[in-house]
Amino acid sequence: MSADRIIQVERDILGKNNKLADNNRKRFRADDVLAFNLVSSPGAGKTSLLVRAVSDLKDSFPIGVIEGDQQTSNDAERIRATGAPAIQVNTGKGCHLDAAMVGEAYERLPWLNGGVLFIENVGNLVCPAAFDLGEACKIVVFSTTEGEDKPLKYPDMFAVSALMLINKIDLAPVLDFDLARTIEYARRVNPKIEVLTVSARTGEGLAAFYSWIRKQAAKMRTASADAVPG
Repeated sequence: MSADRIIQVERDILGKNNKLADNNRKRFRADDVLAFNLVSSPGAGKTSLLVRAVSDLKDSFPIGVIEGDQQTSNDAERIRATGAPAIQVNTGKGCHLDAAMVGEAYERLPWLNGGVLFIENVGNLVCPAAFDLGEACKIVVFSTTEGEDKPLKYPDMFAVSALMLINKIDLAPVLDFDLARTIEYARRVNPKIEVLTVSARTGEGLAAFYSWIRKQAAKMRTASADAVPG
């Protein structure tokens, strides 16, 4: 296949996905649901963070989770054990979730009016960067065990993310991890990215993360109110 043909196919795929993502976004807004797309490399701790966050927040507002993996329902089962609803989406050989998968999974969740939808994408810092799912924003989870230069190696993902959660911060003292350099690299790629340090194991920094979620919810509701004709 020629390079021109490959480019055209990619454009067709992304164009179709973006239309479906817009439909998802309209549905989320109509339901007053704040959707986050969590992305990371494998092993960064997305699921552990989600289990902790869902456990802490599920009594405050409705929460639903869409879990993306190539195989198994292990992560969805971990979420369900907290008492929150979760839908597993297996992508097979696919390396990311797309808007169609998310739309279909959302239909299977209970109504989340006024709540939060967490979409845990397939562990991959490349493909998910290009696919809009209809989310309010992407949250990239980065762990202290991965090396400070990840934002430079995978710039597209950090460029499209609104928040970087630096997980496993409790391990930083024994890893010779340079926090300042990591943040500098991330902001070299995306000057507007927000950064929080957290630990799914100890709970460190999670209160700040929850506060950030509530601020995003308040912004969404303000924007929705402003959009209603007076």
